[in-house]
Amino acid sequence: MNQTTTYSANHQQLSQLMQSANITNFDQLSEVSGVSQWQLNRLLVGLMPKLPIETLLKLSKTLQVTLEQLLTSFKIDDSLAEDWQIGNQLTSSFSPSSAEHLQQEYQHLQQQLEQQKETLEQEFQKSSLAVLESWLLQWPTAAIVSQKNPQLSAVKLLPLVKPIFELLKQWGLEMNATVGETIPYDPQFHQLLEGGGTAEPGELVVVRYVGYRQGDKLLHRAKVSPVKKDEE
Repeated sequence: MNQTTTYSANHQQLSQLMQSANITNFDQLSEVSGVSQWQLNRLLVGLMPKLPIETLLKLSKTLQVTLEQLLTSFKIDDSLAEDWQIGNQLTSSFSPSSAEHLQQEYQHLQQQLEQQKETLEQEFQKSSLAVLESWLLQWPTAAIVSQKNPQLSAVKLLPLVKPIFELLKQWGLEMNATVGETIPYDPQFHQLLEGGGTAEPGELVVVRYVGYRQGDKLLHRAKVSPVKKDEE
């Protein structure tokens, strides 16, 4: 059976199972099951033997069929047929109770992962709050004092925000420019302020709002405006 025929047969079979499970399209199947589109495509082209058992369990649960039914519902690529026959021999005695046991084990693993995720989130919040502790305690008072005393220099408040920058540093966040800095315009890293004029790549611009990056990932472009003659 060639790959085109395999894909067509598997596509029809999967569509029927989806219809029985009230799933309208592959995007919904991927979202509900947690199986990526790439893995679904591997199933369609006959590469079921290459899919992890966790993926097959997710699909059987979502499509409301037993694992054994799922294993026998789809065509296999010819190059994998011999290996798949060996696998079928090993699973010929694969009883519904053992399939149910695997599903229970999988659900148990899911619960463990959720608990680990919750624990990691709690640890993350705890460590972040530890860094921000001084800011949390002092900033509300400083904000009230500054409102009552407009003459208070903003410079005196700057040390209070240091913990925030320490936290950002721990997360690997870096500013990709400094406010007031004059730099060559690069559209990849800089964004012209709306209504602030135009600039060609390489022309000097002034940074009005900083941008941020995290490692190699650009999070926010710095907002800039063209250098005016009196600023040159």
